[in-house]
Amino acid sequence: MSTPTYVLVHGSGSNSFFWTTIQRELALRGLRSYAVDLPGHGFEAQYPVSYYSPQDLDALATEPSTLATVTLQDNVGSMLPAVRRLAELGPVVLVAASLGGVTVTKLANQAPELIDHLVYISAWAPVSERNPIEYSGPEFDESLLPQLTGLAVGDAEVIGAPRANYRTADKTLIDTLKAAVLAEATDEQFRAFLNTMQPDESLQVMMGDARAEAATWGTIPRTYIRLTKDLAMPIAAQDRLIREGDELTPDNPYTVHSLDISHAGFILDPEPTVDILAEVALKSA
Repeated sequence: MSTPTYVLVHGSGSNSFFWTTIQRELALRGLRSYAVDLPGHGFEAQYPVSYYSPQDLDALATEPSTLATVTLQDNVGSMLPAVRRLAELGPVVLVAASLGGVTVTKLANQAPELIDHLVYISAWAPVSERNPIEYSGPEFDESLLPQLTGLAVGDAEVIGAPRANYRTADKTLIDTLKAAVLAEATDEQFRAFLNTMQPDESLQVMMGDARAEAATWGTIPRTYIRLTKDLAMPIAAQDRLIREGDELTPDNPYTVHSLDISHAGFILDPEPTVDILAEVALKSA
């Protein structure tokens, strides 16, 4: 029986470090994983000197972003060589968090033969709209993200990418961000989490056409892990994505699981998530 490899894809402003606790729990169970740094993330991330103390917000608001030219296709292209090599070793399970879902969906559209299972953890798998920016409606009414516009620095069109100041001293903004993405954390844990975040994210990735295609993406078994206390992508929005995916391929619906945690809460308590991933491994082996 072949052992699957979990290819772990981070979300906006994040990197492979996000998956550390999940990878540790996978390793303890003898399960193989590979955490991705998408282009411009990880050690390729841009941290302007003006981002640090003392901050120079005027400079931060105008320094061009190195992510300005990074596209959704660049994300896919960066992952394909590793996915091909891993597929030679056994089944491949792609696991996406949040915005990482658009890259996973696009890759599944292009190379379904390399993928044995898709797992979305409160992640984007667009169907009716091209990308997350085009989605709107009452499903998003409970999201706290609109209350976080004060984190934005400068004009995204001038910089070339949305830029967030995660080092802000505005306690209201930090508390709201914590409630949105990592409500279970202590304040100390949340500050540690913020120190792993990078200020920029690619606007082109957010705006790329990531719609799932029935003939490719729709042929791959898939799982959705709903996060019921998520106030970044509310549960109603997650359910909409599940419903649209099932309507696109009714003969291959999502297997759905629910965890009573916030948007990134699963990294603080990895065992329930890895329980689900281990179940996927049995199906994919």
